[in-house]
Amino acid sequence: MTPEELLAYDRKHLWHPYTSITHPLTVYAVESAAGVRIRLADGRELIDGMASWWSVIHGYNHPVLTAALQEQAACLSHVMFGGLTHEPAVKLARSLVEITPAGLDLVFFADSGSVAVEVAMKMAIQYFHGAGKPAKKRFLTIRSGYHGDVFHCMSVSDPVNGMHQLFAGVLPDYIFADRPECTFADEWRDDDVRSFERLIAEHHHELCAVILEPIVQGAGGMRFYHPEYLRCVRTLCDQYNVLLIADEIATGFGRSGKLFACEHGGVEPDLLCLGKALTGGTMSLAATLATREVGEMVSRGDPGVFMHGPTFMANPLACAVAHASVQLLLESNWQEQVKAIEQGLEQGLAPCRDLATVAEVRVLGAIGVVELKEGVDMEKIQPAFVEKGVWVRPFGRLVYVMPPYCMNKTDLQTLTRAICEVLVEGQNW
Repeated sequence: MTPEELLAYDRKHLWHPYTSITHPLTVYAVESAAGVRIRLADGRELIDGMASWWSVIHGYNHPVLTAALQEQAACLSHVMFGGLTHEPAVKLARSLVEITPAGLDLVFFADSGSVAVEVAMKMAIQYFHGAGKPAKKRFLTIRSGYHGDVFHCMSVSDPVNGMHQLFAGVLPDYIFADRPECTFADEWRDDDVRSFERLIAEHHHELCAVILEPIVQGAGGMRFYHPEYLRCVRTLCDQYNVLLIADEIATGFGRSGKLFACEHGGVEPDLLCLGKALTGGTMSLAATLATREVGEMVSRGDPGVFMHGPTFMANPLACAVAHASVQLLLESNWQEQVKAIEQGLEQGLAPCRDLATVAEVRVLGAIGVVELKEGVDMEKIQPAFVEKGVWVRPFGRLVYVMPPYCMNKTDLQTLTRAICEVLVEGQNW
């Protein structure tokens, strides 16, 4: 197909995420990708500031990951995980148990991050059935969070400023504490946890779990909160016999400057959700890790098994490339790479603070956020970024980037300069 034919068929038949069929946004045909660059079908190259929604941490077309896929495909591309197992799943599980917070020694593989969250929520409900406390089946979370686009995930994502207001009245009704206001760099204030403290005290008899994104709230607002808040939540969950689910789908594997964001607070969750960067952005795979206590309690209650089983669970191709990606990360100097990106984002995005249209600029690890006072015009801002040779995908009032860890200083400067220039030009749109 010519690029023109491809785009014409796409416009007529393909429904892209978060888009309208009657007023579609411009899409760009991709021919290939390597390193930090996406090559379009028309020959243009874009420096990718999004790492394909946080996932491509090693860059595109990494030879180690490609080799892992090819080697596994020649042996076993897929087999059902019901009653069968295979070496890629076992090796990956062993790696995850070794590197995640202590106590998480059971691994359940799923297809995507949203499913990993659903799995964790189902485990929490089944846990208290096994404990003889079936009334404990609701969830407590914090505002400005995001946990995915399937139903139970939507029910614990921000109900006002999130993306799911349309489904109010249809979703399960759960409990939302005020969002943390102490930022990552602020001096801690004890009153920041008062709303959460009050709600868990009032509702613990009906709560099976607290679910939150540790330290970094993703698509619900791209906010970075204080580690002490996370420590307080863990203490209160222990005090009131409520499980803690850490959704690290966005933050896992180094994005915040720690291997897992829980480490900023020294917190060990009861359930941990992983995805996105798990395979280095090569295939869809996610995992929910649980403590042995959770597994034993789930297995103790009726029906005596965990009620979930994705068809492509623990796909050998995905497990093989995920294991290769994890080892590649651990053997690299990722801490130095993330720190260099953090410094580059701080320096490169700083001029945005002087713009009248900008509310705040914030950076943590390999995450840079420019929050605007008004929402972006996607029909104008997306082509403007492409014209400057970068791929940045804003949403709402947020222009944000999370580059691949392998991005060099020059490319990072090009990326941040493009953001500043587009936002300056956007003041006249």
